[in-house]
Amino acid sequence: MRSNPPAGHMLSHFPHFLHPITVINPSFAIHKLFILTGIDRFWTKCAKHTIFMPRSIPEMIRGDFKCEDIAKCILGVKDIDIDTYKTLVARGPMTAERLGEILSRERSTAYRSLQNLMGCGLVRRETRTINSGGYYYEYIALDPARMKEMVQGNIDLWYNKMKKLVMDIDKDIMK
Repeated sequence: MRSNPPAGHMLSHFPHFLHPITVINPSFAIHKLFILTGIDRFWTKCAKHTIFMPRSIPEMIRGDFKCEDIAKCILGVKDIDIDTYKTLVARGPMTAERLGEILSRERSTAYRSLQNLMGCGLVRRETRTINSGGYYYEYIALDPARMKEMVQGNIDLWYNKMKKLVMDIDKDIMK
């Protein structure tokens, strides 16, 4: 069961390894910042643990980041989603059942991961027809170069919003 943040506080989209115990009081402007594509979805639907905002940007900079950590943070996906994406990229299109076998997970777990990845645009689904009747879905991963562009685009959106907030910080902070 996911715990809720203390009253008057909000969950962060930053990964837990940055600073797991710091809680911030959100202002209207900060809340608007988190309305970037996927961020609200991540902290309200996808977070397995309560994650709190790091104390400062320098703490984030000093953090031991890996590419997977950045993708999880920026795109709002989980470890299983990263494993699913990497498997689809390496092995090509496949069904949820086959993916579950490869990842040693239940088909329903693989399916939920695929749904998460489709929700953030990293995977698409195509319908395949069976000659004897019926159909099945095959899942196809987005090219890693496109994923890189998506991550960079989200970082640019965040940066531009932060830059805009900083422009009036001297006036707004005294309100």
